[in-house]
Amino acid sequence: MYRDHNCGELNIKNVNEEVMLAGWVQRIRNLGEIEFVDLRDEKGITQLVISSHLKETMNEVTPESVISIKGTVKERSNKNPKMPTGDIEIIVSNLEILGQCKSTLPFEINSEKIDIANVREDLRLQYRYLDLRNEKIHNNILLRSKIMKSIRKYMDELGFTEIQTPILANSSPEGARDYLVPSRLHAGKFYALPQAPQQFKQLLMCSGFDKYYQIAPCFRDEDPRADRAPGEFYQLDFEMAFATQDDVFNVAEQVLPKVYKEHTNWTVDEGPFVRIPYKEAMEKYGIDKPDLRNPLIIKDATELFANTEFNAFKGKTIKVIIVPKGAEQGRKFFDDMTEFAVNEAGAKGLAWVKVDAENNLTGGISKFVTDEIKTEIGAKAGDSIFFIADELSKAQKIAGLVRIELGKRLDLLEKNVYKFCWIVDFPMYEYNEDEEKIDFSHNPFSMPQGGLEALNTKEPLDILAYQYDLVCNGYEVSSGAVRNHDPKTMVKAFEIAGYTEDDVKSKFGALYTAFQYGTPPHAGCAPGLDRMVMLIADSDNIREVIAFPKNKKARDVMMNAPSVVTDEQLKDVHISVTEKEEEE
Repeated sequence: MYRDHNCGELNIKNVNEEVMLAGWVQRIRNLGEIEFVDLRDEKGITQLVISSHLKETMNEVTPESVISIKGTVKERSNKNPKMPTGDIEIIVSNLEILGQCKSTLPFEINSEKIDIANVREDLRLQYRYLDLRNEKIHNNILLRSKIMKSIRKYMDELGFTEIQTPILANSSPEGARDYLVPSRLHAGKFYALPQAPQQFKQLLMCSGFDKYYQIAPCFRDEDPRADRAPGEFYQLDFEMAFATQDDVFNVAEQVLPKVYKEHTNWTVDEGPFVRIPYKEAMEKYGIDKPDLRNPLIIKDATELFANTEFNAFKGKTIKVIIVPKGAEQGRKFFDDMTEFAVNEAGAKGLAWVKVDAENNLTGGISKFVTDEIKTEIGAKAGDSIFFIADELSKAQKIAGLVRIELGKRLDLLEKNVYKFCWIVDFPMYEYNEDEEKIDFSHNPFSMPQGGLEALNTKEPLDILAYQYDLVCNGYEVSSGAVRNHDPKTMVKAFEIAGYTEDDVKSKFGALYTAFQYGTPPHAGCAPGLDRMVMLIADSDNIREVIAFPKNKKARDVMMNAPSVVTDEQLKDVHISVTEKEEEE
């Protein structure tokens, strides 16, 4: 036995007890005849008192070494009220080094001298096993485990059955690039790692399972972002038979607030969550994942400037953002916002005016803005107004980015709250300008609103789908849909996007065939686990809540993956490499 207590549980009630502890040496304070050691494990820190009789052994002990000690609990003379164990210390009688640490660490781990967030990320990921000893990062991973347990508890309570679906699956055009796995037994053929368990969970509905879920690994070969892990991620994947959109919303609105509330002291929105049609979201927020903590709303002023003499506005869509009390800002603020709009948001410029205390328009383009326009858009004394002019989609996007930046720079976001909303009524299709064709805009397995009749009678770009995203604090945290379970409707939907019935049979053969044998209406959703943990941990980097993440270039710098394999391995799977990346 190396320990009989952990380093976070001893207190004044344990005084005079003989105990055994084991853990990592966090700090050593050498006072000559006596040394103080802070011993750390996953549960906390306990102060040790090391006398001179152990000096020879202590000479071999370095910070982050692993040791085991025996000793007696004593009351501390200089108590530390900030520590749960701050009333006591251990007078060490015996000390054993279990795992010695090098004298020089690649970076400080739990030091007051350094903020680990400022350490070069690739260095931290190279030594991730050290990085995970940092209290904040370590607690993020513990939090992740607790959240997963909560998810399973609440899904089980709602009568869902946890079922695992295959990892080695088929390649499917679901929006991102597949990770392909060559087959040894079937030369020239490939498995694909699933982008999501989409087809499998629908097949489970065909199989008579009523409610399915799993915390599912998903694999997509896409570029990394701060809020998106490259390569692989996990989601709470669930599907329900005989279900409508409202049924899915009801499950998410029961489970997610409970999970969030259990693991945070922030205010959490209760269901039912606000529902915002996609078109309205783009008009009011310029983005389909609006942060409702931000009070700013985008308004349209195109008609108000129909006869303007300002050349930059002529023939353009005009979006305006009114900032209450924004007139208090100095000229530098407006210049900095213009620089952001041009350099970061892709705008040609950013026009603005102030409304002074006397309700007069001043500064910027005030000579082109009338009092009637000011009144019509609802600007008041003390406000500032920003104007974005471009073609519709660009104006919406730029205004959305400017709105977000204004919220950040002016500290307008509501604090310590999680605000949810559903984005609904997504377009079924969009126009792909590069390929000059109609494409699916979201999930190709979704049911069009109006069913087969809508597909046969409406213009494709006017068709809406039963697709929905759940948004929390400006992040898309879930996506889902009512599924297209009717073979005729499925074939027609894919036909509009340029696929033939033979394509559907070839690419989605299992689904197409299964749907011929009696399929219930079904619907589902897939809240992202990584993003959920990131939000609850109040982190702005998703890699901080994943035990062993890839870096920004989708490389595992600790395990050196991806890496070169031997010619023999390639031969086994019938692969020939024609071009090799130069070693970095």
